[in-house]
Parts: sequence; C-alpha cells; structure tokens
Amino acid sequence: MPVLKWAAAGPVHPSIILVNLLIRIGVAAAIASVLVRSRRFKELLFSEERTFSEKLQLMVFIAVPFAVGVVIRLAAPNFSPADVSLESVLLIGVIGGRVMGALGGVLVSLPAVAAGAWTLLPFNVVAGLVTGSLRDLAANRDEVWSFSPFVDLSIYRWLKKNVKRPRLDWQTSFFLIILALRLADVQLARLMAAMHGGKPGPLDPITSDHWAVKLACYATSVVCVAVPLKIWNNTRIERKLEQQDRMLLQARMQALQSQINPHFLFNTLNSVSSLVRVDPDTARHVIVKLATILRKLLRSHEAFSTLRDEIDFIDDYLDIEVVRFGRDKLRVVKELEPETMDALVPSMLLQPLVENSIKHGLAPKIEGGSITLRSRLDDGALVIEVEDDGVGLGHPSLSGNGQSHGIGMANVAGRMKVLYGEGARMAVMRGAAGGTLVRIQLPMVEHATGGVAAAVK
Repeated sequence: MPVLKWAAAGPVHPSIILVNLLIRIGVAAAIASVLVRSRRFKELLFSEERTFSEKLQLMVFIAVPFAVGVVIRLAAPNFSPADVSLESVLLIGVIGGRVMGALGGVLVSLPAVAAGAWTLLPFNVVAGLVTGSLRDLAANRDEVWSFSPFVDLSIYRWLKKNVKRPRLDWQTSFFLIILALRLADVQLARLMAAMHGGKPGPLDPITSDHWAVKLACYATSVVCVAVPLKIWNNTRIERKLEQQDRMLLQARMQALQSQINPHFLFNTLNSVSSLVRVDPDTARHVIVKLATILRKLLRSHEAFSTLRDEIDFIDDYLDIEVVRFGRDKLRVVKELEPETMDALVPSMLLQPLVENSIKHGLAPKIEGGSITLRSRLDDGALVIEVEDDGVGLGHPSLSGNGQSHGIGMANVAGRMKVLYGEGARMAVMRGAAGGTLVRIQLPMVEHATGGVAAAVK
C-alpha cells in the first residue's frame, strides 16, 4: 500500500486521510446549518441589495466560525478537518464580492498569522479577491446558488449552448478556480516547508502522493464550497415560498375586502338617495357621515384593527342607518367588556354582521327592532356576538343551514379562514328574542405587523 502524507508532513494511512476528508465536509455542512438558523443571517444572506454595513456583518457571520475552526486545529494538531479556512474565504468572496472576500481572508487568517503561518494572509486575501471578481462576472446572481460539484453537467450544458458561439461558463470557471486555489495552497505549503528545512507548517493542507487520494483532496475542497451553498439555497427557496404564500394570502384579503367596501357603499348610497328629495338636511348629514366612514376606509391598510376602532366605525355606520329607519325602529344595545376593547380583530369584521342583521332581520319587520353587540373573553379567546330581534332564521333571506346569502357574511367567513385557518369559528343561530344571533370566537392576536403576518396564539 502506498505511503500517503499531509503536505510536507510524515506518513499517514490512506484510510485516515479519507476519513479526515469526510469530516471536513461534515464541518462545512455543520457550520452552514448552524448559521442559517439565525434570522439575522438569513436576512443578510438573502437580501437582494446590501449596504456596506450589512455586507460587513455577513462577512463576520461567515468568517468567525471558520476562524474558530483554525484555532481548534492549532490547539489540536491531529484534528486537521476543523480547518476549512480556504473554502470559507471562497464562500465569502462569491457571496459578498471582492471587498468582503478580501476582508474575510484577513479575518480568517488572523489565527494563522498568530501561529506564524503569515503567508496564508496574502494568499487568502487574493483568494477572496479572485472569487469576488468572479461573482461580479456572473450574468445572473442566481448562478452562485446553483453551483454544484458535479461540474460535468455544467460542461455538457456549456458545450451544448456554446459550440458555435463560445463564451465563459460561470459554473465551470468557479469549479476550476477552486481547484487552482487549492493547488496553489498546497504548493505554497511545500515551498514554505522547503524554506524551513522540510519542517511542515501548523496549517498545511491535506494532500498525498497517491493520485486517487490527491484527487479526493481536491474534490473535497469543491464539495466544502458547494455544500454550504446548497444548504443556504434550500433555505433561500423555502423563504421565497413563504413570501409567496404571504403575498397570496394578502392578495386574497384584498380581494375579499374589495368586495365588502363597494357592497357597503352601494347600500349606504341607496339610503342617501331616499332622503335627498324629502329631507335634504338629513341627507347632507348622512353624506358627512359617509365621508367620515370612507376616510377611515382609505386610511386603513391593515388586516387587523382594535375592537374599539371597529365599534367607532359601527357607530358612524349606525348613525346613517338610524336616519334611514328612525330612532324608534332601530335601537342599539352595547354589552362590551372593557378588557376586550383593545383586542385585535379582522378589519371590517362587525359592519357586515350589523348590516346583515338590519337587512335580513329588521328591515322585513314593520315595527323595527334592536341590535345588541356583545364582547367577552372566554378561556383566552375573544367572543363577539351580534344579535337582533328581527324575523329570525325562518325568514327566506336566511338559509336553513345558518349561512347568510349576504356578500358581507360570506366575506367575513372567508377572511377569518385566511387569517386564522381553523383557529376561528363563526356560528349563526336563533337568538333568545326570536331573531338571529351571530357568534364569532377568535384567537387572541398578540400583535399585528401588517398584511396577514400577524402572530396568532
């Protein structure tokens, strides 16, 4: 069996070298996996445009754990796989560009300089500059994320596309640069060892005189660069899918709200039109109230609002409806617990329910009636009830299964489904006074950060 070596070091059994190469890949994968668990690291890594400060933070994120690996190798010379410093510099350069590649080379090389291996400092700086320059040459930045150690496929695609009109293939170029820099690293280690009378350096790379193991050493460097990129790219794809899901939910919310608002406006304008000729002053008062309501709608772009704001909105809406029906035919009762008033609820939640009670419950009733609004906390959940003493569920305007034919009620159910999934419930039942009772139970929302990204218990 042939004798194998570290660069300029003593004999090492081939199986030990191969095990160490596998461990090097594992170290690179482990560091990449730990880094991508950090929310801040993901924000920096996947940002389309970064400021200099953000690039510097990203460089530090990547360089520090790999520099720690160099320290570990210096402390335990037999554990050479902990040193993946060259590959980390290549990663920093290809992700952050030339300046960050050079700075990353400096940071990763500091332990080596402290140990006397000062030649690694300029070498790593050059390596960072080279890969950073290659990043700038990429026609599409996504090529960085699609890098694979299986360069034979890249060569095939390049030949297929460029036989007639040859051009540089980024994937193949990056592959060859990694091999060239690893070769330069090995040759530099041998040169420095020869200058010191054959004494190996503390951070010399793993190599061998056997061609198969030497090939494995070079392949390991390529894999140590490709594996972190693959790990981070998988997280990048998952992040994009999550963003697309949020955008889809927000689009659904906007579509549902765009159905609610014109529906409400149409019904209100009908009320105004009936007053224009018989009572112009009252019609003017209603129009002012309508303007107040529309102003609130235009200023509201959030999926959630406080229950207090919803009640204020309902007050303006009911002022219009009271003018239409008369104060003796439309009465409003509020039984709202104070601790519920600051709870967050879906925007425009109550108005469709109140409108449904008026249109389907009280309007068919000659003598009119009352609407009762209730809210309470029940076992950590927010319970809201809208009850009327109108014609009840038996009226043709309500279906037998308790689902309103109104657009507003259907949209309330649709928005609750989008925002809470199975976490919210809405029930329509016969009220104690013979009318209709709509009961909604919602999880308590901790905070609303805009769109549909609110955190729900």
